[in-house]
Amino acid sequence: MPRYVEDPRKINKRALDLCDELLNREKALTPKERLAIPQQKPPVLDPLERSRWQDEVEKTYLPAQAILEANRCLNCKVPQCVKGCPVALDIPGFMKATAEGDFAQAVAIIKRTSLLPAICGRVCPQERQCMQNCTVGKGLKDVQSSVAIGKVERFLADWDREQANSAAPEVAPATGKKVAVVGSGPAGLVVAADCRRAGHEVTVFEALHKLGGVLRYGIPEFRLPKKVIDAEIATLKRMGVKFRTNFLVGRTRQLSQLLEEDGYSAVFLGVGAGLPIFMGIPGEDLVGVSTANEYLTRANLMGAIQPGHNDTPTYNSKKVIVLGGGNVAMDACRMAMRLGAEEVTVLYRRSRAEMPARAEEVQHALEEGIKINFLENAVAIHGDDKGRVTSVTVQRYELGESDASGRRRPVAIEGDTYELEADTVLVAIGNLSNPLLTAATPGLEVNKRGNIIVDEATGKTSLDRVYAGGDIVLGAATVILAMGEGRRAAAAINELLATEK
Repeated sequence: MPRYVEDPRKINKRALDLCDELLNREKALTPKERLAIPQQKPPVLDPLERSRWQDEVEKTYLPAQAILEANRCLNCKVPQCVKGCPVALDIPGFMKATAEGDFAQAVAIIKRTSLLPAICGRVCPQERQCMQNCTVGKGLKDVQSSVAIGKVERFLADWDREQANSAAPEVAPATGKKVAVVGSGPAGLVVAADCRRAGHEVTVFEALHKLGGVLRYGIPEFRLPKKVIDAEIATLKRMGVKFRTNFLVGRTRQLSQLLEEDGYSAVFLGVGAGLPIFMGIPGEDLVGVSTANEYLTRANLMGAIQPGHNDTPTYNSKKVIVLGGGNVAMDACRMAMRLGAEEVTVLYRRSRAEMPARAEEVQHALEEGIKINFLENAVAIHGDDKGRVTSVTVQRYELGESDASGRRRPVAIEGDTYELEADTVLVAIGNLSNPLLTAATPGLEVNKRGNIIVDEATGKTSLDRVYAGGDIVLGAATVILAMGEGRRAAAAINELLATEK
């Protein structure tokens, strides 16, 4: 049995005892009593063991925990949490059903809006969205003490997946219209689901050999198990959504051909932002330097997490430096530990308060023995006579005035540098949009960063019947923001097709 930070049996007994105490009573809980219920912490694997495994670090709530956590919800008359959700989930609705132990009803409420709750519940930055607006967190003056909405959502999704009779959502009668979805990432999957529910024939075209986009190649198994992605996609297949892999729109088939020759009434572009950004510093061409995205793709999509079972070439890293402070940087540094690194250091040029990564992921990384050096960044990478990385020159910073993002700007401290030994450097400072599709599609307008320009309310591009959303529009963003973009675009597509004979 794997080791946990706390024995799940103790967690379960404590939750069951509290359920008996609070819920087996005649009167309903008062708001004060709800606020007094402690936020439930799911079972978590021991850091020393999990840092060498691909197993999911944080486990799903136990049923009693989900009921308790849902009972912390105040069921506000004006639910601010919903306003913070990009896909507008009926959070009070599924919380109320969960609090009453009616998990099937809670799942049904979620599925009215989202068909990817197992994914959202795991990777959405809830503390900056629904939880940030939660009245409970505001009352306790701590967003981390808000109702753990995502953890309850994840529990419900996992519970539903385990039910043998879990039914696929209903699909409206066939309309005779065809919708093409380019890209099987979070935005594309949402569009496929919503357009299929409206009765349209939907085909998803994926350039890679496996489905899921960034969900599969970007997010590690220890945060989002592949079986979860497969199950969500299987639901779409049961609804009748078709998938074609190894199909590169812009090369295999032009966008215009899908519309003019293949009979598609509308196209959604959700191809993501796959063009990596480098630092532009000396030494980035050395052996041992790569982007975090490439590193994660080799591990997640191409099987490097199973050495000896796949032919994917990987660098035998012992001392790894990761540059950046977002979720990709956290995924990369934690993956490096799991692939055998002895020492992993993250360099981030601002303080922890400005770090864009989820607080939970940062904490997990620190628990696993990863060093995070704040107010530092690499300014040069050095190598040996064979062209292999040996060290990095690190510049120290202090924080100045706020920049356009609202975060305080890092200012280099003149002359304050030092050398840090390394054999691998992973660059995780963001991505730009891959120009392949846009360059091959005349008339498709993009901005100076290569992102497709769309109508904010509908996702409509400069081309007739062509919509777009997700990272190809937003730049590198979050899974849930991409899903929100997909929902808006799908609604616009369905409205367009409904008005046509």
